[in-house]
Amino acid sequence: MLKIKNISEKKTFRLHVIYSIIDGILYGILALNEFILLKSLRGTDYQIGFLFQLPVIVLLFSILFNELIKRTIHKKRFLNIFTILTRLPLLLVLFFPNNVESITIFHQYAFLFILLIYFFSTPIILPTINLFLKQAYTHENFGKYYSYASSISKIAALFSTFLAGFILDLNHFNFKYLYIVMAAGGIFSTFILTRIDFYDKIPIIKKSLFQSINTSLKQMKNILTTNKPFLHFEVGFMLYGLAYMATSGVISLFLNDALNLNYSSLAFYKNGYNTINIILLPIFGKLIGKIDPRKFGIITFSALGLFFLFFFITTIFNSYFEIWNIKIYYFLIVSYLFYGVFAATMGLLWFIGSAYFSKNEQVADYQSVHLSLTGFRGLFAPLMGIYFYLLIGYQGVFLMGVVLIIFSVVMMLWSLKKYKLQNK
Repeated sequence: MLKIKNISEKKTFRLHVIYSIIDGILYGILALNEFILLKSLRGTDYQIGFLFQLPVIVLLFSILFNELIKRTIHKKRFLNIFTILTRLPLLLVLFFPNNVESITIFHQYAFLFILLIYFFSTPIILPTINLFLKQAYTHENFGKYYSYASSISKIAALFSTFLAGFILDLNHFNFKYLYIVMAAGGIFSTFILTRIDFYDKIPIIKKSLFQSINTSLKQMKNILTTNKPFLHFEVGFMLYGLAYMATSGVISLFLNDALNLNYSSLAFYKNGYNTINIILLPIFGKLIGKIDPRKFGIITFSALGLFFLFFFITTIFNSYFEIWNIKIYYFLIVSYLFYGVFAATMGLLWFIGSAYFSKNEQVADYQSVHLSLTGFRGLFAPLMGIYFYLLIGYQGVFLMGVVLIIFSVVMMLWSLKKYKLQNK
């Protein structure tokens, strides 16, 4: 039982946990998005590519939104309004037909547009939430309480994904009602979080919005040209990111079209790797602060490379057994074991890896560079993957992913040998 003596922190943690449970439930539903597009709406190959672009390309607006947050006096009100504007469009799916025969290309692209609006909340909500929590928790407890709430969120997502898969197997168009839950839950959870005590500071603005953005862009260029280890880290991340984004849509197509998995089976594999993620996260959380982040990156990228490799093997040896209407493929199970390791390590490397290359006062600037480069590769990588899938098939794309991962690992090894960290 966690005992919190500080009354303010106790209140904050209680609200943070409630928010995390709801957020985990919503994330569990969101995890089946691509299969809703494939199974329920009969989406095309390229539409799957577009879907995987959406949560990434919005990160290109990180610098703009970060400046807006800095300039906003009433941040709680701003966050609540922005949440409502990005969640309410989910209710439009209620006007979708209830059968596959009536689905048109209009419904497919309307679905994508609704999700684009939903994902536009990410560059606003995540930084603002962290701002609230950083002020409400003491410095020594921030990481500890944040990790507790994150673990609770992931556990909630496990149950949510399983339940959502079961509900969708009953009727593929039950996603309409799940999206109502997402809209209501998303708004309610943010309102809960804004009850955390937070004291707005009147921003001191010396530059116009566009001048500030221009300064940030110049700062990004300066960081990459002067800090060679960080540049190499981002090059390795770019190679990994191309592999990850290019294969994501193709993996969904393979699971749906080639293996013909139902929603319950899909939920089983997603919950499998998330369980490993929850178990390993505390272990890797202790490790990341003790070794060079480039070494940590080698572990992360290698685990993903093995995930691709065993997906490739599954295309050749596709034996399976069935339990409770769930198809369990032997090599696919091994593949998702490695994905669990990848998920546990990437969750840390992506969010805080860049901080180990910078001085304390530069952490936000380095993360801004990292997020912007993530958004950049999201512009083309998912569609590139679909293009190569149509050209060279599943096996070709999975092998391409393995090769890109090998290049990313080699980059990290070379950088470790040549350059030391410059964060002192």
